[in-house]
Amino acid sequence: MKLFLDTANIDEIKALNNTGFVDGVTTNPSLIAKSGRDLMETIAEICDLVDGPVSAEVTATDAETMLKEGQKLAKIADNVAVKVPLTEAGLLVCKALSDQGTMVNVTLCFSTAQALLAAKAGAKFISPFVGRLDDIGSNGMGLIEEIVTIYANYDMRTEVLVASVRGVQHVVDAALMGADVATVPPQVISAMFKHPLTDKGLAAFMSDWEKTGQSIL
Repeated sequence: MKLFLDTANIDEIKALNNTGFVDGVTTNPSLIAKSGRDLMETIAEICDLVDGPVSAEVTATDAETMLKEGQKLAKIADNVAVKVPLTEAGLLVCKALSDQGTMVNVTLCFSTAQALLAAKAGAKFISPFVGRLDDIGSNGMGLIEEIVTIYANYDMRTEVLVASVRGVQHVVDAALMGADVATVPPQVISAMFKHPLTDKGLAAFMSDWEKTGQSIL
């Protein structure tokens, strides 16, 4: 499973990009606003840093303006994936951009029916928001399981990109279900390193090694 970094913070991307963990980056208007930077400049810089897809989201809601924005964003770099909302207008734009050879990430997916329509519209990625579903008492990961199954039934090429990830278990569950991608905040990547038994075991090894009085270097 691929891991995308869900951030528009350049320093965070630089810090993790050399690990080999980062297969792409997702941004959205909220993350861009939080960064305090110009959208176009930020996306261009991220695209220079990361080899994989970089999702850049349109801000219009009508199809005509959305398409113009998407075409402009796609010109930033070859690895831009234009992000459109899962609305009727968004899926019309998804079809148009996909036909032009642009990667499209359809975002704000909350149902299997929506995911089916996005795949038929030519989406490269579908982004179901599992955390937001969990917040209202729904089963976010259950939605992932359904989408993965339906896409496999018909050999649909749209990749399931698990979004709104809140913790390590979401990532593990996504991998177990066969999702193609999980997009995760930097703090979740950091949490994936950690286990109390790893810390305990390392402390014991170091204590025993110090008693030998030896040095490898």
